[in-house]
Amino acid sequence: MHVSFDPWSPAFVADPYPAYAALRAAGRAHWFEPTGQWLIPHHSDVSALLRDRRLGRTYLHRFSHEEFGRTPPPAAHEPFTTLNGQGMLDLEAPDHPRIRRLVSKAFTPRTVENLAPTVRRLAAGLVDAFVAKGGGDLLAEVAEPLPVAVIAEMLGVPEADRGPLRPWSAAICGMYELNPSEETAKAAVRASEEFSAYLRGLIAERRKAPGDDLISALIAAHDEGERLSEQEMISTCVLLLNAGHEATVNTTAGGWRTLFHHPEQLAALRGDPALLPTAIEELLRYDTPLQMFERWVLDDIEIDGQVIRRGAEVALLFGSANRDPERFAHPDTLDLSRPDNPHITFGAGIHYCLGAPLARLELAASFGELLGKAPGMRLAAEPEWHPGYVIRGLKELVVEV
Repeated sequence: MHVSFDPWSPAFVADPYPAYAALRAAGRAHWFEPTGQWLIPHHSDVSALLRDRRLGRTYLHRFSHEEFGRTPPPAAHEPFTTLNGQGMLDLEAPDHPRIRRLVSKAFTPRTVENLAPTVRRLAAGLVDAFVAKGGGDLLAEVAEPLPVAVIAEMLGVPEADRGPLRPWSAAICGMYELNPSEETAKAAVRASEEFSAYLRGLIAERRKAPGDDLISALIAAHDEGERLSEQEMISTCVLLLNAGHEATVNTTAGGWRTLFHHPEQLAALRGDPALLPTAIEELLRYDTPLQMFERWVLDDIEIDGQVIRRGAEVALLFGSANRDPERFAHPDTLDLSRPDNPHITFGAGIHYCLGAPLARLELAASFGELLGKAPGMRLAAEPEWHPGYVIRGLKELVVEV
C-alpha cells in the first residue's frame, strides 16, 4: 500500500491522487518509514488535528530537543533555523498569538479591500503586456510577478530591490520538502543570510524615516506593551513573502492547467464570469498547492485505535483531504459551481492562513483579467511539474493568446 506513496517520484508528484485514494481506503493513520512520519489522509482527521492543541508546529516551547527525542539541527544551518524558527508559522503560544495579533492588523478585511485597486491595477498591467506579445510563460510573466509585487508593495520594498525576492524565497522554501539534500540546505542558508541582511537594512531605514508600509507599521506596532523583536520582524517579513506568493503562484498556473484539461468547465466560466468566486475555491480544492502540513505530537493522541506517542510527527495530507469522498460529493470531478466546498487549502485552527483573503483577491484579479482579455488562450505545451512535493507547482505554463 505504501509503494504507491512516493513523494520523490515524478509520476507521483504529477498525479498523487490515486495513491491518496489507496491510503484513505487502507486506514486513517499510516507509518511512513522513509520520513519517520504518520500519514493522515482523511478530511475529518486532518481538519480535527489542525485544531488539536496536543499538536504543534514546534515543541521547543515545552521541551528541549533531547527531551523530545530529536536531534538538534546542524550548526551550519543556523541562519535558516533562526529565520524559520522566529516566524509565526513555526511558533506556538505565547509567541504565536502575540505576533499574529500585531501582524493581523495589516490583514483586516478593510485593509485587504483597500488593496483591491492596487491588485487589480497590477494584474491588468501584467495581463495587458502578456496579451500584447501573444502569450508566453504564464507562470513567469503573470502568476509570479503579481503576488510578489503585492507583498513587496505592502512591505515597502522599493521596486529596484525586488529582483532577488523570488529566488531567495524559492531557496528557503526548498527546506520545507521531505528530507532536503545538503545542497538544498546550503542554498537555503545562503538565501536566509542575504534576505535577513537586506531586511535588517530596510528596517534601519524605516526606523529613521517611517513610511506608509507594513514594515513601518510593525516597527510602530504595540499591543498591550508587546512589540516585535528585530528578528521576529525579519522572520515575519520573510514568511509573508514566502507564504504570500507560493500558494497564489501555484494555484494560478496549476488552475489554468486544470481548466485547459476541462474545456467544458472553462467554457462555462468564460460564458459566466459570475462563476469566478466558486471557481477559485474549486481550483484551490481540486489541485492543492500545499500538499502536506507537518505537526509534532506534544501529547499522545489516538486515531482509529492507533496510539501516536509524544515525540512523533504527523503529516497532514491536504491534497488527500480535499479529495475525500466522505466530505466531498464526486471529489475527483472538477465542478466550478460546487456549492459546498470546505477545503482546507488554507489550513485551520490558530495557524489558518492570515493572507487567505489577499490570495483570493489576487486570484480573482488575475483570472478575471485573463478571462476577459484572452478569451482564446490555449495551452501551447503540456507543462512539467517541479520535483518538490510538499509545495507542488509547475516549472512553467506556456500558452498562446
